[in-house]
Amino acid sequence: MTTDTTDRTLRIRGLRVAPVAAPDKEILQGIDLEVGPGEVHAIMGPNGSGKTTLAYALMGHPAYVINGGEVTWMGRDVLALSADKRSRLGMFLAFQYPTAVPGLSVASFIRSALNAKLQGIDKNPDIDPTDAIKGGVSMLDFRRKMREKLALLKMDEAFVSRYVNDGFSGGEKKRLEMLQMAMLEPQLAILDETDSGLDIDALRIVAEGVNAMLNPDLGILLITHYQRLLNHIKPDFVHVLAQGRIVTSGGRDLALRLEDEGYGPILRENGLDVDVPDDALRLDEPAVLAH
Repeated sequence: MTTDTTDRTLRIRGLRVAPVAAPDKEILQGIDLEVGPGEVHAIMGPNGSGKTTLAYALMGHPAYVINGGEVTWMGRDVLALSADKRSRLGMFLAFQYPTAVPGLSVASFIRSALNAKLQGIDKNPDIDPTDAIKGGVSMLDFRRKMREKLALLKMDEAFVSRYVNDGFSGGEKKRLEMLQMAMLEPQLAILDETDSGLDIDALRIVAEGVNAMLNPDLGILLITHYQRLLNHIKPDFVHVLAQGRIVTSGGRDLALRLEDEGYGPILRENGLDVDVPDDALRLDEPAVLAH
């Protein structure tokens, strides 16, 4: 199948996902969703509802197995691609808990990722990302672009000489995720609970970084447990994920209702058997949805 770069709508149909360790215990039980270019879709739901599983499944995490359904984007069967090919195609995942890599500088890490993406999904043999003359980014161009993105995100240039996430605060880790996103310029960004563990100031800074990168070609799947992030990043669509499926969708008013009422009333309205009190399903506290 050739890549149709004109079709930039992510289409998820009947996606069913389980852990590799327990393939018969599906976490996602039939997800249907479309994310178009220039659209911001927020996925909300109690802890344990499958939000991070969705993010990882879309990016090809090896700990999960696809039991059914399809995911297409840019004319490709996404589920048939390895994680690195999904990234080369223009998909990006910002992790909820980024990993530290002592000894590897931020600059080297991002330059390697940028060069790998330049090589393309089908790895054109005429392009050698390590050679600026054969298609790789030159050090001069890389430094120029890095300075531009650091300025956009209001980050100090000394940041890129540090080791990846080594000794970083929670806010710094999330800002590095935003810097990677800015440098790689994906067409589809999946942000997995980017607000997790951030105080109000750090949340605002990270949200400003996301907003600075919004453009008509970028589709965003924003996964969050808290409504507070949506005060800073305005979603076009809000979806509630619970017990492995999207139970209802709406606009920003749905997120505001969730903030006021918690998840309990909406889940019951949609026929879910919720056997925990509403206080356990508030948005301002960690929540677990019983299955």
